[in-house]
Amino acid sequence: MRVVFMGSPEFAVPCLRALASAHEVALVVSQPDKPAGRGGQLTSPPVKAAAVELG
Repeated sequence: MRVVFMGSPEFAVPCLRALASAHEVALVVSQPDKPAGRGGQLTSPPVKAAAVELG
């Protein structure tokens, strides 16, 4: 089954991994990268990082 996943926080990552192991994740929607720290470096949300890792 093809699914769309929407989420951004860290606690959504295990849900994404569970869905990806059983189904085809066709699309992941999360918040955009935001500046963090003193340098204002862009940081990706945890779900985006997991989605990139999963392919």
